[in-house]
Amino acid sequence: MSERGPATAASHDSSPASPPVPTASTPLKAARRTSLLVTFVLGGLTALPPLSMDMYLPALPQVTDALNSPAATIQLTLTACLAGMAMGQLVIGPMSDKWGRRRPLLIGMLVYVLATAICALAPTAELLIAFRLLQGLAGAAAIVIARAVVRDLYDGEEMARFFSTLMLISGAAPIIAPLIGGQVLRFADWRGVFVVLTVVGAALTLLVWRALGETLPPERRHTGGVGSALRTMRGLLGDRVFAGYTLTGGFAFAALFSYISASPFVIQEIYGASPQAFSLLFGLNSVGLILVGQINGKLLVGRVSLDKVLAVGLAVVTVAAVALLLMSTGVFGKVGLTPIAAALFVLMSAMGVVLPNTNAQALMRTPHAAGSASALLGTTSFLVGAIASPLVGIAGEDTAVPMALVQLVCAVLALSAFFGLCRPWQTTPATSATSATSGPAGV
Repeated sequence: MSERGPATAASHDSSPASPPVPTASTPLKAARRTSLLVTFVLGGLTALPPLSMDMYLPALPQVTDALNSPAATIQLTLTACLAGMAMGQLVIGPMSDKWGRRRPLLIGMLVYVLATAICALAPTAELLIAFRLLQGLAGAAAIVIARAVVRDLYDGEEMARFFSTLMLISGAAPIIAPLIGGQVLRFADWRGVFVVLTVVGAALTLLVWRALGETLPPERRHTGGVGSALRTMRGLLGDRVFAGYTLTGGFAFAALFSYISASPFVIQEIYGASPQAFSLLFGLNSVGLILVGQINGKLLVGRVSLDKVLAVGLAVVTVAAVALLLMSTGVFGKVGLTPIAAALFVLMSAMGVVLPNTNAQALMRTPHAAGSASALLGTTSFLVGAIASPLVGIAGEDTAVPMALVQLVCAVLALSAFFGLCRPWQTTPATSATSATSGPAGV
């Protein structure tokens, strides 16, 4: 597959002094001239899921007490949001291939704002879980359509670089979200966190409405219905290499999410850190993810094979998970917070090469069904993460062994999918998945 930048499909008209907001008639041309703004908007959209998850993390122990529910039940509020984002992507992705990116995105964002506001009023754990599910369903539009827009604008190594650039923005969300959540808890209870999220969602919705235009012109949209979308997804899943990258990214994300779900209890309850200290440690780990992501995009892409970088990243994740399991089971005796935090930092940082490269490698094979492909990538990641989330608390709040064990199993499964299905030592054309979607479901 040949590489192309965001200017590939642009016309040769001269650029005006004040570039217009992109419209359906001139999507790529306008997007190119407002690339910095487009980058910022797409970064904000990809940051919405970590904002929804991570700003809430310091409040988990407080929610447990306030709603008089066990930790495993409150962790289901994370699982519900994650499962909602998984299911929502499966629906919204094909919708965006048929109707364009802008309309489904705006509808999803409006529902997200409403659901988040309702979460702040939930009187019971059961209702909070239900509204978090709705929040996830609507918020899925942000992440699935953001990835599809990137695929509309970029290809090849340029797409991998752009995904790494997005991490500079979206990766900041895990840094500031727990910090904001911890500070909110100093002046309000856990409901205040959802009030802040409502304001953030409303601001992002306004920004999307004003600044992000359509990137999928009518002539490139699917015309079929549900059956056509299902045939498209079946064709994508029938491509062994696409399925391999999808599973690799899904299991890697599950290892990451097991940390997100368990770390508030591990760091605060087992090791006695305050909500503010936990937020600082969580933010430090996110700094590592951002730095490695920028090294990937600025230094490695174009110089080193994406598959080689991905293999090293997966190996590092596996080694860090092994170290965490050995420390949590007492093989090295009683350890303090510092070595545990160091291993978590290494694991989190390695995701800076694993996640953008799996996305890029998978989407490079799907130029004619970016929305459906993005939906499958996101749905797999979020569903596997939702399954992993309750497992980390299965042994209670007094041990970190379940977290480390789930991370290790997910890392091994990610490696197995990568080497067993992607088979990076073989040369496979990146267009094979395209042919699977060029029939009735194609554009």
